[in-house]
Amino acid sequence: MDGAKAIAVVGAGPRGAGLLERIAASAPEFATGPLTVHLIDPFPGGPGRVWRFAQSPLLRMNSMPEDVTMFTDETVRCDGPIRPGPTLAEWVDAVRDGDLAVDLDPGVAAEVRAVTSTTFPTRRLQSAYLDWFHRHVRDSLPAHIEVRSHHGRAVDVTGAPGGQQTVHLDGAEPLAVDAVVLALGHLDADPAPPEAELAAYAEAEGLRYYPPAYTADLDLSAIEPGETVLARGFGLAFVDLVVLLTEGRGGRFTERADGSLRYHPSGREPVLHAGSRRGVPYHAKPEYRLLGPPAPLPRFFGPPEVDELLARPGELDFTRDLWPLMAKDIAWGHYHELFTGHPERVRVDFAEFTACYAESAWGSGELESLVDKAVPDPADRFDPAAIDRPLTGLGFTGPEELTRYLRAHIEADLDRRANAEFSADLGAFLALLSVFGQLARLVQAGKLDSASQVDDVDGWWFGFFSFFASGPPGHRLRELLALNEAGLVRFLGPDLVVEARDGRFHGSSPAVRDGGVAATTLIDARLPAPSVARAADPLIRALRDRGELTQEDLPGGRTTGRIRTTADGHLVGADGRAHDRRIALGPHTSARSPGAFTRPKTNGVVFRQNDAVARHLLSLLTRRH
Repeated sequence: MDGAKAIAVVGAGPRGAGLLERIAASAPEFATGPLTVHLIDPFPGGPGRVWRFAQSPLLRMNSMPEDVTMFTDETVRCDGPIRPGPTLAEWVDAVRDGDLAVDLDPGVAAEVRAVTSTTFPTRRLQSAYLDWFHRHVRDSLPAHIEVRSHHGRAVDVTGAPGGQQTVHLDGAEPLAVDAVVLALGHLDADPAPPEAELAAYAEAEGLRYYPPAYTADLDLSAIEPGETVLARGFGLAFVDLVVLLTEGRGGRFTERADGSLRYHPSGREPVLHAGSRRGVPYHAKPEYRLLGPPAPLPRFFGPPEVDELLARPGELDFTRDLWPLMAKDIAWGHYHELFTGHPERVRVDFAEFTACYAESAWGSGELESLVDKAVPDPADRFDPAAIDRPLTGLGFTGPEELTRYLRAHIEADLDRRANAEFSADLGAFLALLSVFGQLARLVQAGKLDSASQVDDVDGWWFGFFSFFASGPPGHRLRELLALNEAGLVRFLGPDLVVEARDGRFHGSSPAVRDGGVAATTLIDARLPAPSVARAADPLIRALRDRGELTQEDLPGGRTTGRIRTTADGHLVGADGRAHDRRIALGPHTSARSPGAFTRPKTNGVVFRQNDAVARHLLSLLTRRH
């Protein structure tokens, strides 16, 4: 192919910037000739929307600097070159030591001087790292590759397979390109029917309803001081909501002699009543490192096991075929750390345990007997059912008893996640990441039956993963306890029921007697579920309406709501054909990739996907040397 070539990447956040890095890494292998990469995003290149600098300085990451990287390392199994670079922690050290000259906002510069590799930084610090990464990648591009940034929105893409594509921009001239990559991240969606009913009820009754959305984008100014607010959801979106409505309104925390926090209200805060399906907040992120060597992962749910599952005839059932292998690998990570990091707490030789564990099926009496024999303290055993629903079977005489129980539960979780005596939890955490990466192959191959895909993987599994492994920093839960003590955050319990009646929103839990509340504002504290049908993005809507982009529909009338793609990311149209010039990446595609950056030394799924797509694009545009 002769002449200049062009690629459009719609979405210049971490995913788009990471893809650009992989294009730069592999470009010397391909004789593309002049190549232009158009990065299209109304938000800054690198940070994008979620990690943009222009958000509250109070909002923090839920990862430590040593656990965040945008660079490939020797563990990443991909065809392109490995180009190492600094983790967020190493970047901070280099900036602090003067080895990297980076122009920083004064507040971020002050944070760089104070932050450590194991504290939880602000999102503004991560924004600075991502901005630097983006600039670093652009500076490292081969001379024949040019990057052009377009600070606006793409509203449509037209063009037949095998030919040139035209990217239509809002308020700017269209772009003629050879291929388009959609790196849009989590998709905004119009309210689902139940949410639309709540919105209509709120408008009719003079109430306020906030449907699922990215919390940092919400305009919360209409919520009045002292107002009763019902919050549905106890995850990271809820944590951000609490921060913005308390400390974000002028309150402050001080530390007592015993280490607990006290909250000093500004008088502008509402009163938040929170509940969810589980009724408890997400587990705090571990604040320690492994004491023993890392477990060899994957062990029981790795490529050989996935290959065997893929080779089976017919569809797979999550509970029967996948979960026993997944759970065994997660528990293996837990027990490997327990035996190697805390040998004084076990009663069986590790080699004996390993041999018997390998031969025992998950959920079998043999495995249960082995664990009972080897691990005398129940607190040291891995029990995913107990972890998943800690309030199952419990009833409370009223809000006071629930509050006492939940405070004790949160305090115990804080102790466990801050005390390296329980580093087996981190072993399980790392095994969860390994399992996540292996599961992607089965999902992309379409081997799961509809109920397993929608209810088990997209529903239960992702929820369990987030609850156990993707919770807030511990200090956020300490703040939650202080706000509860101050009467500004109150707990409603598990299996939250929300009703719109009598001119109010009513929230209650069947597990708590006389524990309901009537509120004038309801906030669904979570991100919108994937939905091509209700997509708010004009580009997705335009392609969908022409049948050139479809949602992932499954047999039996089920749908995941995600953008339907092939295993390698190509958009699939209503005619069932994959478009060779259009690719989509991200969590709302069939690939279900995790966040755009990952932990070092974990063979990150995102790196592998970005590398494969980058090399496909370069192959499409040229012949290889």
